[in-house]
Amino acid sequence: MLIICLQEFDFHVRWPGVKLLTTLLKQQAPQVQQIVLVSPMGVSRLMDLLDDSREVIRNDGLLLLQQLTKSNAAIQKIVAFENAFERLLDIISEEGNSDGGIVVEDCLLLLQNLLKYNNSNQNFFKEGSYIQRMKPWFEVGDDNSGWSAQKVTNLHLMLQLVRVLVSPINPPGATSSCQKSMFQCGLLQQLCIILMATGVPADILTETINTVSEVIRGSQVNQDYFASVNAPSNPPRPAIVVLLMSMVNERQPFVLRCAVLYCFQCFLYKNQKGQGEIVSTLLPSTIDATSLSAGQLLCGGLFSTDSLSNWCAAVALAHALLENSTQKEQLLRVQLATSIGNPPVSLLQQCTNILSQGDKINRRGSKVQTRVGLLMLLCTWLTNCPIAVTHFLHNADNVPFLTGQISENLGEEEQLVQGLCALLLGICIYYNDNSLENTTREKLKQLIEKRIGKENFTEKLGFITKHEYYSKAAQKPQPIFSSPDHMMFDHEFTKLIKELEVAITKAIYKSSEEDKKEEEVKKSLEQHDNIISHYKNVIREQDIQLEELKQSVAALQIKTEQNQTTISQQQAQIQQHKDQYNLLKVQLGKDSQHHNAHNSNAQMNGFQAEEVIRLKDEIEELRKQHESLRGELSEKDALIENLKQTQVDSQTAQQADVSEQAAGHKKELEALRSQLQVQSTEINRLQAERTELLQNIESKTSFTGSGDHIVSTSTNPELEEKVVTLLQEITVLKVCYCCPFCFFSM
Repeated sequence: MLIICLQEFDFHVRWPGVKLLTTLLKQQAPQVQQIVLVSPMGVSRLMDLLDDSREVIRNDGLLLLQQLTKSNAAIQKIVAFENAFERLLDIISEEGNSDGGIVVEDCLLLLQNLLKYNNSNQNFFKEGSYIQRMKPWFEVGDDNSGWSAQKVTNLHLMLQLVRVLVSPINPPGATSSCQKSMFQCGLLQQLCIILMATGVPADILTETINTVSEVIRGSQVNQDYFASVNAPSNPPRPAIVVLLMSMVNERQPFVLRCAVLYCFQCFLYKNQKGQGEIVSTLLPSTIDATSLSAGQLLCGGLFSTDSLSNWCAAVALAHALLENSTQKEQLLRVQLATSIGNPPVSLLQQCTNILSQGDKINRRGSKVQTRVGLLMLLCTWLTNCPIAVTHFLHNADNVPFLTGQISENLGEEEQLVQGLCALLLGICIYYNDNSLENTTREKLKQLIEKRIGKENFTEKLGFITKHEYYSKAAQKPQPIFSSPDHMMFDHEFTKLIKELEVAITKAIYKSSEEDKKEEEVKKSLEQHDNIISHYKNVIREQDIQLEELKQSVAALQIKTEQNQTTISQQQAQIQQHKDQYNLLKVQLGKDSQHHNAHNSNAQMNGFQAEEVIRLKDEIEELRKQHESLRGELSEKDALIENLKQTQVDSQTAQQADVSEQAAGHKKELEALRSQLQVQSTEINRLQAERTELLQNIESKTSFTGSGDHIVSTSTNPELEEKVVTLLQEITVLKVCYCCPFCFFSM
């Protein structure tokens, strides 16, 4: 009943109804939401409140929809499909985007309700091209001084809305698609402008860093763009360098330093190219003394007296090595100058030196934090890298230090260090290639059994995963800590611990025979992997060849179609020639009948009759030649039909040969046609002359029959001379037609 009352346009009915329904939702949300769901057109009637011209009702309608859409995915989907995104974005734009008032804030809160944890609505938002409409929100001016509290709140909510779309907890495909759209529409570029701008409030800057982090996380295109961003300084510096300067600066706010660390982690996430660029800034051949590099900043933070800088730099450097054996080996080349006059030491050795000094160095902050950071770096470095393990074990002081730390009885905080030392020693056993005689896998296990005890070792190792700091860090990739002292574990490192704990425990309890069997299994697996890799390469090559063959088949199909078109044209021409030939044959038959009638009725003397008979014989002979040519033409037609049938049945590779044969036969057909035309011309000329001769004979006969004069051929020299001339010409033509050489040369 209350929902029906909201249809009433009267202000004094509609507005109190909205207020009452909002209060009911605050008190009994699940029950009211269910009633609205089952009510016909219930959600649609509530959505109509956004179109009310009275701002009071519209604004209270926003508050009502906020309460209605909380924690109810079904209502969220219905509201979204009622064109909520379009309406809300229009209101935000009308109100001035980030410069708007409380109405913009209410719209953003409602958008968050609709999109957060709702994959269906997120996909609908992206497919509707609404991400592109978010770009104007972040177009701030050059003058960033004096931001109002409402603008800060609005921009903060806008940044959170972007993060909702690219959150790491979303399905990877949906996140990747949104990241791509944000780069293509220029939203990422606009965020980077805010990131490098001056005068931006600290909390907005921190949230912008977190937002950029998740927009580039795991997206190679976005990561490459971020690597190219420079800060507007003189000289220009890469944005990564500027951010790292803030991370290792202990005077910067703690939340800002955490945000920068998260941004650096996201930049390197699944980005081997970026990892290589960071490590290369530490290598001797690429160090530029004139400018500050990311590697130099990380080393400076790693060995500073601020424990938080130590931890952040160690975790950042660990991410440059994560799942990248190549960069782990490259980092072994890094040499550090500790003091004047002393030889340089490797970065690996310097880390172990600082680790072993422990409490001897005065540091600001938690000393345990520094040691935990260095141990996480060393564990990440040595994991799945036997060469690094060999370098670590080559220093004879490292193993005694680890066993000493594990065997001591220390406080709760120190137990974290003991657990990580056990993890590092376990890594040295698990990834040991037995290249050093004194620190083989078997000898290290014997050492653990004698000095620590296997049970004690596994207990110290298992303490890590039971700690509350581990549980908190394992929840989300973003480092969120209430205070610097609680900053102990990194999210990616918790995954590494989970993978290695069981494997190391099994390795400790295995006998030498089991180790040998495992080595054999590993070798067989490596061989199997090599075989699989070989076949993968073969399959890849075959795929390439198959693609090329498909392209060839497509080209041949096009050529076949062209050939079929040509054949169709040739068939049409052949049919045309047949029609012309049949017409010529009919005309020739009529002419022959006409001449026979004249010959039977004409009364000629001996000489003229003989010439007429000869002409008839010559015509008959020419007719026979025509019949012969007709037979040859029929054979050619049959051959063309056979070729056509053969072409349809043959493989694609034979199409070209069939085309060439058809072209050759076409040329022969053209030659026959030319010969036929020449013959037809000659026949017509002979027929004309024969007709003229018959007319002359008839005229002479009629003249003789008049009784006035009797004139014979022998007495008319002019007529005899003309007949002789005609006979000579016919004889020449007869010789030419009878001679095969002359006939075909025509």
